[in-house]
Amino acid sequence: MSGSEPDEKQAAEPEAPRTSRFKGVLADTRPLQIPEYRRLFIGGAVTVVGSQMTAVVVLQEIFSITQNSAWVGAASLVALVPLIAFGLIGGAIADTYDRRKVMIITTIGVALSSIGLWVQALVGLHSVWVIFALLAVQQGMFAVNSPTRAAIIPRIVPAHLVPAANALNMTVFSVGVIVGPLLVGLLLPLMNLSWIYFIDAITLSAVLYAAIRLPALPPAGTSTTRASVREGLGYLRGRDILLMTFVVDIIAMVFGMPRALFPEMAQHTFGGPDGGGIQLGLLNAGMAIGALIGGLTSGWLQHIRRQGIAIVAAIVIWGLAMVGMGVSGLLWMAVFFLAVGGWADMVSAVFRTTILQVAATDEMRGRLQGVFLVVVAGGPRLADMLHGLAADWSSTAVAVTGGGVLVIIGVLVAVSLRPALLKYDARAAENAAAPVPHT
Repeated sequence: MSGSEPDEKQAAEPEAPRTSRFKGVLADTRPLQIPEYRRLFIGGAVTVVGSQMTAVVVLQEIFSITQNSAWVGAASLVALVPLIAFGLIGGAIADTYDRRKVMIITTIGVALSSIGLWVQALVGLHSVWVIFALLAVQQGMFAVNSPTRAAIIPRIVPAHLVPAANALNMTVFSVGVIVGPLLVGLLLPLMNLSWIYFIDAITLSAVLYAAIRLPALPPAGTSTTRASVREGLGYLRGRDILLMTFVVDIIAMVFGMPRALFPEMAQHTFGGPDGGGIQLGLLNAGMAIGALIGGLTSGWLQHIRRQGIAIVAAIVIWGLAMVGMGVSGLLWMAVFFLAVGGWADMVSAVFRTTILQVAATDEMRGRLQGVFLVVVAGGPRLADMLHGLAADWSSTAVAVTGGGVLVIIGVLVAVSLRPALLKYDARAAENAAAPVPHT
């Protein structure tokens, strides 16, 4: 079963009456008129809540078993290694095989790992090593699934609507980051944590259905050679516009992501109780709130053609927001600046993802999305380490404020040395992006 063929006329120019006075402000929903994208969007909206619930519960289960935060921290490393390793390999797989089939197989793999987590918790196995193994399998499957799904978007959505589609995806993710943990807090007093894993597995049926209904999406072109990771990395050489999307994101994340300092700041800067309390919760939610607001008011992004300049401006705003957060002595001010940073990060992420999807050739999109996943997964972890060391050497205020300053300096120096982002015009890329026929 390969699903129904998309209506080419509809996919090329979906019409959407946007006569509201909020036109150009609220999120552009025209991609939802495309059935294939709409099913993926709905499936993703359901699945992201379940996955965020599992992300919280698996850490809680490990702590309940060990009563040791070091084991909880080790879970992040267990999840990171397969994300990095299979992120690169997964991109090559997405460029070698029918992306519809890859997405179906990996979605089933993620669901089976969630079922495994449910079973081990249900029977009271109490083995951290079994949880680690299942978590590694789950993240490995996700690392193949994620670049595959991202590479599918330009095949089913016309180039001029790709920014809107990405904004909708990131809005849904922001909602999941907020709603998932809240649901865990509501459900844990009412049920055994094992059933939250089961809920996650069930929600994956929505995205599995969406994948089954996709048309066949074989690799573009006539080459039968297996796509290689090395070839994908080599593709970046000489293509500054693509390379710089990674460079500026690394600068922004490594120097400007202060999440590792939230526990200390919640308690010592903002007077929270031992363990963080509401102060810690608000700090962790700040960026997601800003990203959600950005997604809901993302209609204006559709009209931006100098997307590279928009990325640079957003990262500068991110850096300024971190400076503001670092000097804030009041909790509400810190959360406000984190929300501003989350909004700016959403804008940057939409355009960076769009450039990778539109400016790259279809046969390379999977591998570039794999690199994107590695950068997104690895950058914040490196930031955790650097911010922790900087705060230990000085203070949390100096670490956060100094990091924001370094973001601004770093991104401006980078684009002055390699100005491809500043010169990028989306109109030329969209005109050059020939549609790939479905088979």
